[in-house]
Amino acid sequence: MNSLLLAIPGGASIALIVVAILLLFGGKKIPELMRGIGKGISEFKKGKNEIENELNDTNENKEDN
Repeated sequence: MNSLLLAIPGGASIALIVVAILLLFGGKKIPELMRGIGKGISEFKKGKNEIENELNDTNENKEDN
């Protein structure tokens, strides 16, 4: 249990990470970066849902036969 608590970053660590990201990317690039990450996540979810639908359709067809 103690090793799990050590893996979770605290408030100071998160603040340091945020400052480092601001310094590396700058304030203007961060919205672009977040937008790209959001699009990537939505594309991943869309692909996952398409695969699940195909698998469900395949299973339904097997059950009908």
